[in-house]
Amino acid sequence: MTTTTEREEEATPSRAERARVAIQRFGGRLAGMVMPNIGAFIAWGLITALFIPSGWTPNAHVAVLVDPIINFLLPVLIGYTGGRMVHGQRGAVVGAVATVGIAVGASIPMFLGAMIVGPLGGFLIKLWDEKVGSRTAPGFKMLVDNFSAGIIGGLMAVLGKLGIGPVVQGITKALGSGVQALIDAHLLPLVSILVEPAKVLFLNNAINHGVLSPLGVAAALHDGKAIEFLIEPNPGPGLGILLALTFFGARTARATAPGAIVIQFLGGIHEIYFPYILATPRLILAAIAGGASGVAVFSLTGAGLTATPSPGSIIAVLAVTPKGGYFGVVAGVVVSAAVAFVVAAALLKFGRDARREERAAAVAAGGTVA
Repeated sequence: MTTTTEREEEATPSRAERARVAIQRFGGRLAGMVMPNIGAFIAWGLITALFIPSGWTPNAHVAVLVDPIINFLLPVLIGYTGGRMVHGQRGAVVGAVATVGIAVGASIPMFLGAMIVGPLGGFLIKLWDEKVGSRTAPGFKMLVDNFSAGIIGGLMAVLGKLGIGPVVQGITKALGSGVQALIDAHLLPLVSILVEPAKVLFLNNAINHGVLSPLGVAAALHDGKAIEFLIEPNPGPGLGILLALTFFGARTARATAPGAIVIQFLGGIHEIYFPYILATPRLILAAIAGGASGVAVFSLTGAGLTATPSPGSIIAVLAVTPKGGYFGVVAGVVVSAAVAFVVAAALLKFGRDARREERAAAVAAGGTVA
């Protein structure tokens, strides 16, 4: 017979369980800043896939939209949403203004910075409203509210421009240096340990164009192809993870993942699957395993591309594959997708947790359980 103390100990979550919940909650908040803006990512992806010089219908006049959207609109939307999550519309306004400060003049898209300053701006204006704004006389409340949001937002923008932005770019450079060190040590598969988490934090363009592409250009000049062009744009890991979510994910993931596959694998917009990993952080292990296995196959088969595929769709990858090099490229993509699928499915416990949660929700709602 169990005692009250034993029952309390059983009900108390372990340290590992508390850590897992904390990580999931943190990832869920990051995903919560991105998921509402997926439509904007899709719009950018379609414009990119269609109108850039290597797109389906190149158009230089329309392609000028690509850089402003990814460098300004998307980070500002993320910062706006992060501020709104913390303190409603006032937090959203301050978060958006703060994000502009880190986006202006940055050499990389500041998605990670937006995830920092957006909620921070919302928190500061919330703190002001609780400590000062709530005590303001009714006749001055609108004046105080407007100026407080403007002042805090402006200060955050300046702080972002001078302090936070350079720190985020420094983190990016540090990741790039780590990738460079692994490449120099001829440990290419291990590069995925850095590249895949960096991709999920929306540093994929910085890693690819800032580190891997210059290395690939030098190698391609000598050998006519370069494996560096395949490391980040490989669409296999994302495909495997999205397939696993389609079959074994939660109900919301199962409903949206099939459409994301088309955008990611054929359209080359890898950003579409990052929020799924942020919402379930353990899936980063599937991305790393898929990426590392793909790089290993590329290395063993001597695969390489003649240029960076942009965007990173399977179509663009095959378009810059040298003659006679299709086997290694396709094999690497297929193996990386298969490994990512198997690992992600195992991490999702082949849908058992999702089905259990859905049954519990159905019982709580008074419904029937199938």
